[in-house]
Amino acid sequence: MSKKKGLSADEKRSRMTEFFYEKDFFQLKDLEKLCPKEKGITAMSVKDVVQSLVDDGIVDSDKIGTSIYFWAFPSKASQNRKRKLDELENKLKELEAKKQQLVATVEKSKEGKEDTDEREEVLEELSKRQQEKKQILEELEKYKECDPEVLEQMKLETEQAREAANRWTDNIFSTKSWIKNKFSFEESVINQQFGIPSDFDYVE
Repeated sequence: MSKKKGLSADEKRSRMTEFFYEKDFFQLKDLEKLCPKEKGITAMSVKDVVQSLVDDGIVDSDKIGTSIYFWAFPSKASQNRKRKLDELENKLKELEAKKQQLVATVEKSKEGKEDTDEREEVLEELSKRQQEKKQILEELEKYKECDPEVLEQMKLETEQAREAANRWTDNIFSTKSWIKNKFSFEESVINQQFGIPSDFDYVE
Protein backbone atom coordinates (compact mmCIF):
# COMPACT_ATOMS: atom_id res chain seq x y z
CA MET A 1 0.00 0.00 0.00
CA SER A 2 1.49 3.35 -1.08
CA LYS A 3 2.35 6.00 1.45
CA LYS A 4 0.16 9.07 1.72
CA LYS A 5 1.66 11.96 -0.17
CA GLY A 6 2.69 14.87 2.07
CA LEU A 7 1.70 18.50 1.54
CA SER A 8 3.85 20.66 -0.72
CA ALA A 9 5.42 23.87 0.60
CA ASP A 10 2.81 25.99 -1.21
CA GLU A 11 -0.03 23.88 0.19
CA LYS A 12 1.33 24.27 3.72
CA ARG A 13 1.62 28.04 3.28
CA SER A 14 -1.90 28.28 1.90
CA ARG A 15 -3.42 26.19 4.73
CA MET A 16 -1.46 28.06 7.37
CA THR A 17 -2.67 31.39 5.96
CA GLU A 18 -6.26 30.13 6.02
CA PHE A 19 -5.78 29.06 9.64
CA PHE A 20 -4.68 32.56 10.68
CA TYR A 21 -7.56 34.19 8.79
CA GLU A 22 -10.05 31.91 10.54
CA LYS A 23 -8.57 32.34 14.03
CA ASP A 24 -6.89 34.93 16.27
CA PHE A 25 -3.45 35.44 17.88
CA PHE A 26 -1.13 32.51 18.55
CA GLN A 27 2.17 31.54 20.05
CA LEU A 28 4.32 29.08 18.14
CA LYS A 29 3.60 26.27 20.60
CA ASP A 30 -0.15 26.75 20.00
CA LEU A 31 0.35 26.56 16.25
CA GLU A 32 2.42 23.39 16.56
CA LYS A 33 -0.42 21.84 18.52
CA LEU A 34 -3.43 23.01 16.48
CA CYS A 35 -2.23 23.04 12.86
CA PRO A 36 -1.57 19.29 12.58
CA LYS A 37 -5.15 18.58 13.67
CA GLU A 38 -6.96 21.31 11.78
CA LYS A 39 -4.84 21.78 8.65
CA GLY A 40 -2.78 18.61 8.31
CA ILE A 41 0.54 20.45 8.68
CA THR A 42 3.09 18.44 10.63
CA ALA A 43 4.24 19.99 13.89
CA MET A 44 7.89 19.80 12.78
CA SER A 45 7.25 21.99 9.74
CA VAL A 46 5.00 24.59 11.43
CA LYS A 47 7.88 26.86 12.50
CA ASP A 48 9.43 27.01 9.01
CA VAL A 49 6.06 27.64 7.34
CA VAL A 50 5.19 30.45 9.78
CA GLN A 51 8.62 32.02 9.33
CA SER A 52 8.26 31.99 5.53
CA LEU A 53 4.90 33.76 5.82
CA VAL A 54 6.41 36.33 8.21
CA ASP A 55 9.31 36.91 5.78
CA ASP A 56 6.80 37.56 2.96
CA GLY A 57 4.79 40.01 5.10
CA ILE A 58 1.69 37.80 5.11
CA VAL A 59 1.85 37.02 8.84
CA ASP A 60 2.78 39.59 11.51
CA SER A 61 4.64 38.84 14.72
CA ASP A 62 5.52 40.77 17.86
CA LYS A 63 6.94 40.12 21.29
CA ILE A 64 4.46 40.78 24.08
CA GLY A 65 6.07 40.39 27.48
CA THR A 66 8.21 37.29 27.24
CA SER A 67 6.15 35.63 24.51
CA ILE A 68 6.11 36.03 20.71
CA TYR A 69 2.68 36.13 19.08
CA PHE A 70 1.71 35.63 15.44
CA TRP A 71 -1.38 36.86 13.57
CA ALA A 72 -2.61 37.78 10.09
CA PHE A 73 -5.42 39.81 8.53
CA PRO A 74 -6.78 39.17 5.00
CA SER A 75 -6.91 42.89 4.19
CA LYS A 76 -3.18 43.36 4.76
CA ALA A 77 -2.32 40.29 2.70
CA SER A 78 -4.39 41.64 -0.17
CA GLN A 79 -2.63 45.00 -0.03
CA ASN A 80 0.80 43.37 0.06
CA ARG A 81 0.02 41.14 -2.89
CA LYS A 82 -1.52 44.00 -4.86
CA ARG A 83 1.62 46.07 -4.30
CA LYS A 84 3.79 43.16 -5.43
CA LEU A 85 1.62 42.64 -8.50
CA ASP A 86 1.94 46.32 -9.40
CA GLU A 87 5.72 46.06 -9.15
CA LEU A 88 5.75 42.97 -11.37
CA GLU A 89 3.43 44.57 -13.92
CA ASN A 90 5.66 47.66 -14.12
CA LYS A 91 8.72 45.47 -14.56
CA LEU A 92 6.95 43.53 -17.29
CA LYS A 93 6.12 46.77 -19.14
CA GLU A 94 9.76 47.81 -18.94
CA LEU A 95 10.85 44.46 -20.37
CA GLU A 96 8.31 44.72 -23.19
CA ALA A 97 9.60 48.20 -24.09
CA LYS A 98 13.17 46.86 -24.11
CA LYS A 99 12.07 43.92 -26.23
CA GLN A 100 10.52 46.34 -28.74
CA GLN A 101 13.84 48.14 -29.05
CA LEU A 102 15.65 44.84 -29.59
CA VAL A 103 13.16 43.75 -32.25
CA ALA A 104 13.67 47.07 -34.05
CA THR A 105 17.41 46.42 -34.02
CA VAL A 106 16.92 42.96 -35.50
CA GLU A 107 14.81 44.44 -38.33
CA LYS A 108 17.81 46.42 -39.49
CA SER A 109 19.82 43.27 -40.15
CA LYS A 110 20.93 42.86 -43.77
CA GLU A 111 21.81 39.83 -45.92
CA GLY A 112 25.38 38.67 -45.57
CA LYS A 113 26.03 40.83 -42.56
CA GLU A 114 28.88 39.37 -40.54
CA ASP A 115 28.52 38.76 -36.82
CA THR A 116 29.55 41.75 -34.74
CA ASP A 117 30.02 42.33 -31.03
CA GLU A 118 27.02 44.65 -31.07
CA ARG A 119 24.79 41.99 -32.64
CA GLU A 120 25.92 39.38 -30.13
CA GLU A 121 25.16 41.77 -27.28
CA VAL A 122 21.69 42.45 -28.68
CA LEU A 123 20.88 38.74 -28.96
CA GLU A 124 22.23 38.07 -25.48
CA GLU A 125 20.14 40.93 -24.08
CA LEU A 126 17.03 39.64 -25.88
CA SER A 127 17.51 36.19 -24.38
CA LYS A 128 18.02 37.69 -20.92
CA ARG A 129 14.85 39.79 -21.13
CA GLN A 130 12.81 36.84 -22.37
CA GLN A 131 13.97 34.79 -19.37
CA GLU A 132 13.15 37.62 -16.95
CA LYS A 133 9.73 37.96 -18.52
CA LYS A 134 9.12 34.23 -18.09
CA GLN A 135 10.09 34.39 -14.40
CA ILE A 136 7.80 37.38 -13.81
CA LEU A 137 4.86 35.62 -15.46
CA GLU A 138 5.51 32.55 -13.29
CA GLU A 139 5.60 34.73 -10.16
CA LEU A 140 2.37 36.42 -11.21
CA GLU A 141 0.77 32.99 -11.51
CA LYS A 142 1.95 32.06 -8.01
CA TYR A 143 0.43 35.16 -6.46
CA LYS A 144 -2.81 34.65 -8.35
CA GLU A 145 -3.25 31.25 -6.73
CA CYS A 146 -2.55 32.59 -3.22
CA ASP A 147 -5.07 35.41 -2.89
CA PRO A 148 -8.72 34.87 -3.84
CA GLU A 149 -9.61 38.45 -2.89
CA VAL A 150 -7.68 39.91 -5.86
CA LEU A 151 -8.16 36.96 -8.23
CA GLU A 152 -10.46 38.78 -10.68
CA GLN A 153 -8.21 41.85 -10.84
CA MET A 154 -5.16 39.66 -11.39
CA LYS A 155 -6.91 37.78 -14.18
CA LEU A 156 -7.56 41.06 -15.96
CA GLU A 157 -4.00 42.31 -15.48
CA THR A 158 -2.52 38.98 -16.55
CA GLU A 159 -4.67 38.99 -19.70
CA GLN A 160 -3.49 42.51 -20.51
CA ALA A 161 0.12 41.43 -20.01
CA ARG A 162 -0.45 38.37 -22.22
CA GLU A 163 -1.95 40.51 -24.98
CA ALA A 164 0.98 42.92 -24.80
CA ALA A 165 3.49 40.06 -24.99
CA ASN A 166 1.66 38.59 -27.98
CA ARG A 167 1.72 41.94 -29.77
CA TRP A 168 5.51 41.86 -29.62
CA THR A 169 5.43 38.24 -30.71
CA ASP A 170 3.47 39.47 -33.74
CA ASN A 171 6.26 41.96 -34.41
CA ILE A 172 8.87 39.21 -34.40
CA PHE A 173 6.82 37.03 -36.74
CA SER A 174 6.31 40.02 -39.06
CA THR A 175 10.03 40.69 -39.04
CA LYS A 176 10.77 37.05 -39.91
CA SER A 177 8.24 37.22 -42.75
CA TRP A 178 9.85 40.40 -44.10
CA ILE A 179 13.31 38.81 -44.05
CA LYS A 180 12.00 35.67 -45.79
CA ASN A 181 10.36 37.71 -48.56
CA LYS A 182 13.25 40.17 -48.91
CA PHE A 183 16.15 37.73 -48.89
CA SER A 184 14.48 34.34 -49.56
CA PHE A 185 15.82 32.88 -46.33
CA GLU A 186 14.41 29.68 -44.87
CA GLU A 187 12.72 30.15 -41.51
CA SER A 188 15.15 27.76 -39.84
CA VAL A 189 18.07 29.86 -41.09
CA ILE A 190 16.47 33.06 -39.72
CA ASN A 191 15.86 31.39 -36.34
CA GLN A 192 19.46 30.22 -36.20
CA GLN A 193 20.88 33.59 -37.27
CA PHE A 194 18.97 35.59 -34.70
CA GLY A 195 18.84 33.08 -31.86
CA ILE A 196 15.07 32.61 -32.03
CA PRO A 197 13.95 29.28 -30.47
CA SER A 198 12.25 26.89 -32.87
CA ASP A 199 9.29 26.61 -30.47
CA PHE A 200 8.91 30.38 -30.12
CA ASP A 201 5.19 31.12 -30.10
CA TYR A 202 2.43 33.21 -28.58
CA VAL A 203 1.79 33.19 -24.82
CA GLU A 204 -1.29 31.06 -24.12
